[in-house]
Amino acid sequence: MRARRERIRNPSAEAAQFRLRAFVGFGLVVLALAGLAAWYFRLQVIEHDEYARQSEANRVKPRPVVPARGLIYDRKGRLLADNVPAYRIDVTPEDAGDIPRMLAALSEVVELTPEEIARFEVTRKATRSFRAITLKQRVSDEEVARFAVDRWRFPGVEVVAYLNRRYLHGDLLAHVIGYVGRTDEDDVERYGKDQVLFPHTGRTGIERYYDAQLRGRIGYEQVETNVEGRALRSVGMVPAQAGTDLRLGIDLELQRAMVMAFGEQTGSAIAMDPSTGEILAMVSLPSFDANLFVNGISSADYRRLTDDPSRPLFNRLVLGGVAPGSTLKPLIALAGLDSGLRKPEDRVLSTGMFYLPGTRRGWGDASRGGHGWTDLRRSISASVNTYYYRLALDLGIERFDQYMAHYGFGSPTGIDLAGEIGGILPSPAAKLAARKERWYPGDTVNVAIGQGDWKVTALQLVRATAALGEGSLRRPHLVAQTRAGFDAPWTPLPQPAPVPVSPDPANVEVVRLGMADTMQPGGTGWRVAVGAPYTMAGKTGTAQVISRRGTAAVDPRSLPLHLRHRALFIGFAPVEAPTIAVAIAVEGGGYGGSAAAPIARKIFDAWLLGKMPEPPESEGTPRPGPARPDFGNVRTGEGPGEAPRVGRRGAHESPMTHRQSLPARP
Repeated sequence: MRARRERIRNPSAEAAQFRLRAFVGFGLVVLALAGLAAWYFRLQVIEHDEYARQSEANRVKPRPVVPARGLIYDRKGRLLADNVPAYRIDVTPEDAGDIPRMLAALSEVVELTPEEIARFEVTRKATRSFRAITLKQRVSDEEVARFAVDRWRFPGVEVVAYLNRRYLHGDLLAHVIGYVGRTDEDDVERYGKDQVLFPHTGRTGIERYYDAQLRGRIGYEQVETNVEGRALRSVGMVPAQAGTDLRLGIDLELQRAMVMAFGEQTGSAIAMDPSTGEILAMVSLPSFDANLFVNGISSADYRRLTDDPSRPLFNRLVLGGVAPGSTLKPLIALAGLDSGLRKPEDRVLSTGMFYLPGTRRGWGDASRGGHGWTDLRRSISASVNTYYYRLALDLGIERFDQYMAHYGFGSPTGIDLAGEIGGILPSPAAKLAARKERWYPGDTVNVAIGQGDWKVTALQLVRATAALGEGSLRRPHLVAQTRAGFDAPWTPLPQPAPVPVSPDPANVEVVRLGMADTMQPGGTGWRVAVGAPYTMAGKTGTAQVISRRGTAAVDPRSLPLHLRHRALFIGFAPVEAPTIAVAIAVEGGGYGGSAAAPIARKIFDAWLLGKMPEPPESEGTPRPGPARPDFGNVRTGEGPGEAPRVGRRGAHESPMTHRQSLPARP
C-alpha cells in the first residue's frame, strides 16, 4: 500500500493570491471601462459635428431645384418663348442593374422608340454610371400614372418633372430667338459640372447668346427620407433663381408683315430703328419650326431640313453675304464729300461708257446713251456708274477702304447673335492674300459699284443705311431690356455710344436727298413709292450670280431661278424723321427695283400705317431649287432701266462678273 503524502494547505498564501487576482481583474475592468468612456467621449464630444453631419446626410438629402428659364417677349410685351410643364424618364445606370432587361420590362409600361433606346445606349457608354441619363424626354400623363404603379420594379429609374421650352410662333422667329437643345457632355465641359442639372442649353440665336442669363441659378431643397430613401417631408430650401427675362426690340406684327411681304421668295431682310439701333424685325427665309429641336429632333425631320435645297437651317442674317451692288453708292458719295474731293454741285459727264486711259475695254452705265452731266444727287437717284468710277479712282483704294471700314464694312456689327461674319472689304492686301495677285486700277473701278470681291451682310447694310437716315452709326441689337424676376422692373440694356457717320451733317443731308430722289419720278425706285402718304428714301441694287455672255446682256428672267440675280434694296422712312431703316436681299429676285423694293414698301406700310400685306396668291417668284444661300462670290449691277452696259460700240452688256471680264491692265 502506497503511502500518500498529504498536502499541507496555507490559507494565508491562498488569500494573498486571491486578492492579487481580484486586483488584476478589477484593474482590467477599470481600464476597459475607461477605454469605453474615452471612445464614447470621442464620439459624443470630439467628433460630434462630423457624425452629426453624416447622420443628417443619411436622413436629409439635398434635391436640386432647377429654375425656370427666362422668358422672351417682343417690344410690346407679347410672349415669344415660354416654359410648359413636362415629364421625362431618367435612368441612373449603376442603380438600374441589368440594363437590357430593365429596358425590355420598361417598354411594357412606357412606350420607348428604337431611336430613344439607341440614343440612351450611346449616351450611357459615354457617361459615368452614377450620372442620371434621360431615356425618354417627353412622357404623357397616362404613362406617368402607369409607371407610378410599377415603380418598385425599376430601381434607378425616375420620372422627373421639368419645364419644357416652347416657341409660340414656330418658324416666324426661328433664326432670331434660335432654340435650346438637351444638355450633353460637351455642355458640362464647357460651362461646368452644374450645367448637367439644366435640362436644356441654348444652341442658336438669342437662346445661345444669352444662355448664361436665361438659365438662372440652381437651388436646393432639403428632403427628409426614411431608411428606404423615400421622401417624407421638406425641412429646408435654398431657393432657385429664375433666369433673366428678355424684352426684344422685335415687333411681332412687323415680323409677320415682313414674312408676308416676301411671299414665296427666298432671302433675308432686316428693319432697324435708326435712333436706337434696336432691330424691329429680321427674317431669313425659308425658316423652320424651332420646337423640333427642343427635345432632340428626329432623324426624319432633320434629314428633311438638311436635304431641302433652299437650306432653311442656314441663317442668312449672320452667316450669309452678298455683293452690295449699287446700294453702296450713297456711302461712296458721302466719302467723296467728306474727303473734300467732291462738292454736291460738282458734275461728271456720263456718255454710257467709261474707259481707263490706255485701255480698250470699258465699263458701262445704266443708260445706253449715258446720263449726261450728273451731280451727286442725280448720281444716286439714277444710279450713274460713271460718277462712282471716277470718284473711286480719285479717292484711291487705300482711302476708299478707310471710309468703307468706318461705315462698318469688313467687320461684324456686334449684334447679339453668335457667329456673325464680318464679310469681305476688297483691298490690295485681301486680293494678294486670297489670289496672290496685285491690285490694278480696274479693280478699283469694279469695287466702286459694289462689284469685285465684295461680301457684305444685310446687318452691315441696315446699320449704314440707318446712319444715313439719322446721322450716327449705332450697334444693332435685339435685346432692349432685361428684368431679374417677374415682379422686377425692366432695365434698359446699355449700348455703346453712337459714332457720327460724317463730321459734317450737311454732307449726310445731301446724300439723304439723293436717296429721297430715288423714290421720286426719274429715280430707280419711284414706282414702289407711288401713292405713299409718307416720304421714303432708298437705293436699289442687283447682285449677279453668273457672268455676261460675251457682249450680250444676261436677262435674269431667262435664267433658272437659282442663277437669277440677287435683288437688293436699302432705305428709310419717313425722310424727315426716320423711324425705320431696312435692308433687303432677295435670292433669285432679278432686279432690286422690281423684287426687293416692293417688299420694302410693304414693310414701311406695316410699320408706319399699320397696314399688313395682302396674303400672296400668285405674286412673287417661287423659291429657287438649288439655291446658294451664302450668296457666293457674286458681282453686281442694276435693275431694269439701270443695268450697266459694258463693251465697245455701246453694246448692251451686264456687269462683269469674273476676273477675265476686267479691263485690260494698263
